[in-house]
Formats: sequence, structure tokens, C-alpha cells
Amino acid sequence: MALIQSPPGWLWDRLNRAALSFGSATPEEYWPQAGPDSTHPTVRRISVDDVRDALARGYEDFSANRTDVIFLCVMYPVLGLVLGRAASGYDLLPLLFPLASGFALVGPFAAVGLNEMSRRREQGASVRWIDAFGVLRSPSIGSIILLGMLLMGIFLIWLEVADVIYKFTLGPDMPASIGAFLHDVFATSAGWALIVVGMGIGFLFAVLVLAISVVSFPLLLDRNVGIETAVRTSIRAVMVNPGVMAVWGLIVAVSLVVGSIPFFLGLVVVLPVLGHATWHLYRKAIPR
Repeated sequence: MALIQSPPGWLWDRLNRAALSFGSATPEEYWPQAGPDSTHPTVRRISVDDVRDALARGYEDFSANRTDVIFLCVMYPVLGLVLGRAASGYDLLPLLFPLASGFALVGPFAAVGLNEMSRRREQGASVRWIDAFGVLRSPSIGSIILLGMLLMGIFLIWLEVADVIYKFTLGPDMPASIGAFLHDVFATSAGWALIVVGMGIGFLFAVLVLAISVVSFPLLLDRNVGIETAVRTSIRAVMVNPGVMAVWGLIVAVSLVVGSIPFFLGLVVVLPVLGHATWHLYRKAIPR
């Protein structure tokens, strides 16, 4: 007689199976051709219309699995609410915006499962949310994790830099209340210095992450290449298409801000759409 599992039990069983299959797929099984791709992938010039089409295709992927993907990505708004609650103690309040903006820095790594879903759907396979964990079977999973750790390291450095900026402008004392903090930020010269310097340095961090990750994670999923080739190709894609990639980065930043209001709930839709769209942007920038 078949054992009927509860939804949490079923989910735990599936996640255990995914973990046990870590890196189990062979290159011959996972990619159309065996052996490493020794050639440097070709980078194509793309247009803003390509960005629009990538977003439209990303939304199509999201719509095809709407309920499941929302369930998968609900962890992000929950995390946002936890961060907001922690900041309500005022000690973390100055870091609330840097924490929220950190979604853009670690987003490419967090979206790799959504890239995998789009990859499978492109191949005509039936896709469920659990298939996002199929990325764990990829022969490139080690490189994917290593690159993800690099983005996490950049995120942690950004938080340290943001803390230093606060201490040299409005600090070192913590705000007495949310109202006092908002007044100091928007109604004092030190607060505007915090905004200008913080946004300027944050922009540099965002450019760095965009350059090294805009196509590197999808490339690691799609081809048998190493992390160095993936990162170099991503940088070349940005250099060949600086204006278009700037537009893409702006769309990501604005979408994350809008999705964070109110209480990060909009990220339930924004994050999966951007994650799927990243795969289609990769397809347009790196021809097969």
C-alpha cells in the first residue's frame, strides 16, 4: 500500500533526494555534447528590445508555474519581513536599506534554480517548482556554489562599508526612533551625505556584481565551462553591450525597490520574473 505523506513530509523527502543527487549528472547526460567547451563563447550585441522580450518571456515562464513559483520564492519576502523586524530594534535600522539592496547583489545566485526551470521549459520538459532543485545535479554545481560564495562575500563587504558610511555621517550613535532616523536622513546635511555617498558606492558594488554574474550562472548551467570562462564571458557581455546592460541593471534595481514596497511582498512576483528573464537575456547575449 502506498504511503500518503503530508505536504511538509513530501517536500522534505524531495529535498533530501535532491541533496543526495548533488552533482550526480554526467556531462554527457546534462549537456548535448560531452567534454569541456574549450572555446570562448561568442558574445552577441543586443538591444533594449531584447531586454523587453527577455522580460516578457520571463513573465511567461512565471505565469506557466505561477502558484508553484510563488511558493518557492515566498522565502524572500519572509526574509525581508524578518530583516525589517530586526531593524525595528533600531540597532540595525541604518542597515535596513543596505540589507534590502543586497537582494540585487546575491540575486543572480538565488535565481539559479529559476534559470534551471527556464532551461528545462525551453527543452520542452514538464516543469514543476521542485525542478528548480535539479540544478544540484549539474556537473557545474561546484562552480555555481563557488561563484555564489563570491557574491555573498561581496554582499558582506557592502554591509561593512555601509556601516562605516553611517558612522562617518550620522553615527556613531544608533537612532533613537524610526522617526528620528528618517528626519536625520532627509532633513540634515549629514543625512544627504549618507544618501549620496551610500548610493555612489552601492552603485559601484552593483556594477561589479552585474559584470561578473549577468550571464555567468546561466552559462554554467548551459555549457561545460569553468568558472573563469563564465565570469570572463559575463564581463565581455557587459563590455560589448554597456548601454543595454545598464538598462537591465536599472530595471532590476527599480523592480526590487518597487517589489519591496510594502513589506517586501512584491518580491514574490518580481524575483521569479527577473530570475526567469535572466535566462532569456543570456540566450540573447550568448548564441548557441
